[in-house]
Amino acid sequence: MDVVKKPFVVAVSGVKNSGKTTFIEKLIPVLKRRGYLTAVIKHDGHQFDPDVMGTDTWRVRKAGAYATGIFSSDQWMIVKKEPHMDENRLAEFFPEADIILIEGLKNSDYPKFEIVRKSISQKSVCKKETLLGLVTDTDISISGVASLGIDEPEIWADVLEDYIRKKN
Repeated sequence: MDVVKKPFVVAVSGVKNSGKTTFIEKLIPVLKRRGYLTAVIKHDGHQFDPDVMGTDTWRVRKAGAYATGIFSSDQWMIVKKEPHMDENRLAEFFPEADIILIEGLKNSDYPKFEIVRKSISQKSVCKKETLLGLVTDTDISISGVASLGIDEPEIWADVLEDYIRKKN
């Protein structure tokens, strides 16, 4: 019987504008060099417009289509209105991923990196027991949680790999 591999899901959390996307942008190339296929799911606590104004998919969605899809030979995108969508359902679209990074979900039970930048926030807002590392340019520390520099993607990847090894 074949064992189905599930991706490791890790959240990247912090207050608004703390640098979550920048963290992810720096981490992905390191993970890619190390051989990991990485997907990203972004949580948006507000409504968002998924289409660029004026595109064909935007036009037909504005005309009333509840869903649109677009594809080419090597990529696709679907936009669909669906009540009660969550990250677990969306993660099902990435079965081949080794790692799924979820941007946001600071109150979740996912293991996570929390970004705390002195120009934006002064304290951790995540549950300590979920933290893989506190990524910060402050002197904030949490007992038992690794404090990681704001510009150290190799070290972030090391921490993530240690977590993955412990889970295997």
